[in-house]
Amino acid sequence: MTLGRGDFRLHAMMFFEYAVKALWLPLASLFLVASTEVGGLGFSEGQKGLLIAVPLAIGAITGPLLIGPLADRFFRTERMLAVMLFAAGILKFATSYQTSFGMWMALSIPYAMLYVPSVSLTNSLALAHLKNPKRQFPAVRVWGTVAWIIASWVFPMVWLRTDLHLQWLPPFIVGEDVPNVAARMIDGLRAAGILAMGFGLYCWFVLPPTPPLGGTGKRFALEDALMMLKKRSFAVLMGVTFLVGTLHTMHFIQSGLFLKVRGLEEGLVMPALSLGQFSEILALALLGLLLTRFGFRRVMTFGAACYCIRFAIFGIPDLPLWAYVSAQSIHGFCFACFFAAGFIYVERLAPREAHHTAQTLFILVMMGVAPAFTGWFNGFLAGRFVNAAGKLDAAGFSGFWLCMAGIGLVATLLFAVFFRDETADAAEAEE
Repeated sequence: MTLGRGDFRLHAMMFFEYAVKALWLPLASLFLVASTEVGGLGFSEGQKGLLIAVPLAIGAITGPLLIGPLADRFFRTERMLAVMLFAAGILKFATSYQTSFGMWMALSIPYAMLYVPSVSLTNSLALAHLKNPKRQFPAVRVWGTVAWIIASWVFPMVWLRTDLHLQWLPPFIVGEDVPNVAARMIDGLRAAGILAMGFGLYCWFVLPPTPPLGGTGKRFALEDALMMLKKRSFAVLMGVTFLVGTLHTMHFIQSGLFLKVRGLEEGLVMPALSLGQFSEILALALLGLLLTRFGFRRVMTFGAACYCIRFAIFGIPDLPLWAYVSAQSIHGFCFACFFAAGFIYVERLAPREAHHTAQTLFILVMMGVAPAFTGWFNGFLAGRFVNAAGKLDAAGFSGFWLCMAGIGLVATLLFAVFFRDETADAAEAEE
């Protein structure tokens, strides 16, 4: 069954999926390392990287090994999403009351095992119900971006700031941090947990039925998905996704702290980072047209290049604060032109009986293998640029980000040289 482009159920699904993540992840780089005296958790930079990266990696690994095959062969996708998200909400709510590194890790891993695969399942469910995914999926996915913007602005403005007023420079709405701002940031986890439980109920009772399509053949869907690695385009995509996924994860680990070091008040970090989601709306609105006009290779090469450009700007010393905040607007084209286009490409390339698993395999590299490496690499690279007190200051961040820009340049060149669209002939015949 296919649904119309304007089906509200798919739009709301994407909205809730990304609102859950937006309520806590952008602030994690702050409250995880803030001192206990001001209400933070007092973890080290190394522990922060591990808490963000390791659960993501484990959660992404369970996707193609377990969640994707189950959705492809045995269970209705919307029912699997309902159970996974409701349980994830309980775990996230419980995590908000923990103060030790061990308990945070112990609860974050099962949470990620439930939440991370839901990203690929919501993608594949939406793609399964659209008549023309290449053109229609961006209009559905953009509601995840809208959710990120709303959560990133409403939560801090209501809960973390006082005396709000407008200004002309980014992030446009400013005010004063509440006295216990670090402690109140952790309330975002409680809000995310409650929202995830409500989203689980929505999936069970509202989303369209999406039965498994894999049949009962002897070969597992994972085998079909892995067979795609024999295709040059998919192998190149996976390899470059590892590099771009490293850049993407490092953004979440360090960008919030970087803006604070450059002088941005803590309560404004979420709105400042969300400027990238405003540009993401534009990028997603144009994505279908861009893919039709320029093809996957050029559009995704541009997306990888945007990561390089954004981090190169971050690495320039002594720019005014508004310039670093404004550079965050490039993020929308980073995500839409590489990862959102990648979701569509994988769907077009994958065999029908393994499309859930193929999506989770892509997510495995994007949110699993790359974050696992980034968790270690963050500590390694930051250790080369910290000051005498063991902290990343403005000078240290300049060298740090220039190294990341170099990785972005390598990723861009590799994709441009080696990727070739293997769906082009079939797509032209279809059209």
